[in-house]
Amino acid sequence: MKQVDLAFSESGSDRTLAVEIIKAAREAERQTLGLESFGILKAYGIPVVQTAFAKTEEEAVKAAEEIGYPLVMKVVSLQISHKSDVGGIRLSLQNGDEVRAAYREMMGTIPEKRPDAVLEGIQLQQMLSGGKEIIIGMIRDPTFGPMLMFGLGGVYVEILKDVMFAIAPVNEKEAREMITGIKTYPLLAGARGAKPSDIDALVDAIIRVSKLVCDFPEIEEFEINPMMVLEEGKGAFAVDMRLTLKKK
Repeated sequence: MKQVDLAFSESGSDRTLAVEIIKAAREAERQTLGLESFGILKAYGIPVVQTAFAKTEEEAVKAAEEIGYPLVMKVVSLQISHKSDVGGIRLSLQNGDEVRAAYREMMGTIPEKRPDAVLEGIQLQQMLSGGKEIIIGMIRDPTFGPMLMFGLGGVYVEILKDVMFAIAPVNEKEAREMITGIKTYPLLAGARGAKPSDIDALVDAIIRVSKLVCDFPEIEEFEINPMMVLEEGKGAFAVDMRLTLKKK
C-alpha cells in the first residue's frame, strides 16, 4: 500500500475554474450540471476520460476523428438520467460512418420515446476497456453535512445496493476503508486470479471529491457514475457525472 499523493494546490488556483463553472450555472439559472461540469473534476485533479460535445452530425464526426476510435456516444439531455433506457448510448463506434449512423438514429428515435426531453447534443468519449465501473457520490445531509458514497457503479449500484458511506472530509485511511468495506471488494482486489484494480487511484479520487464537496457547500448532490478503474497502476477515469446545486 503506497502513500497517496494529492498533488494539487490548496491556495485556490485550481479551485478558480470550478468557481467559474458554478457561477456560470447560477447565472444561467441551471440547478443541474452534467457534461459541462467535467471541468470541475479536472480542476480538482480527478482524471476524466477524453470527451467532446457536439450539437450537429458534422461536429460529431470531426470530434470523433480528433479523439480517435473506438468511441462511445451518449445523448446529452438533462431530462434523461438513464440513457440506455431510451437508446441513448452507442458503444464501440469504429469510424465516421458509424458515428453518423448512431447520431441520426439517436436524434430520430429518442424524441419518440421521450417527447418531453430537450436533446442538447451528444457526448463522444474514448472507449476504455478492461476496467471495472465504480461510483463515487455525495448527498448533503441537513444534520451531518456532505455524506460520501462509494460502490460498484453502472447498473450494479441499483441492483446490488452494495455501498459504503462516510462523512466528508475523509483522510486516506477513511477513503481506503470505504473501498475495502463493500461486500464486492474482492472483485476490485483481484478475485480468482484476476488482476487487481488500481485501488490507490480510487483512494486518491475519493479524497479529491471530499475536498471538492467541502469547498463548495452549494453542491447539494454529486455523482461520478461510472468511474472506470483500470488495472493496478493504470489509474481511474471519470466517464459520466451529475451535479445538483442548492436552490437559491
